[in-house]
Amino acid sequence: MSDSIHGHQVMQLMLSLGGAISKTELIKLMATHFGEQATYHTCSATEMSAEQLIAFLERKGKFTESSMGIETAADKICHH
Repeated sequence: MSDSIHGHQVMQLMLSLGGAISKTELIKLMATHFGEQATYHTCSATEMSAEQLIAFLERKGKFTESSMGIETAADKICHH
């Protein structure tokens, strides 16, 4: 898949899991779901790797971290 994937799609994928996931497992899931060569973007950033997107979303407060890993909530996804 050569198109850039929006961070919202990654967050929706996380919501579908119904719980926390480690960053390493999320990176693997993103590669499986979106393709090994996928790039990612958000409303304010482009051309990110999976690792860069995760770090970006963490800085933006889109994830909650626990001993089980990271997770997100539907109300953390902007709708514009």
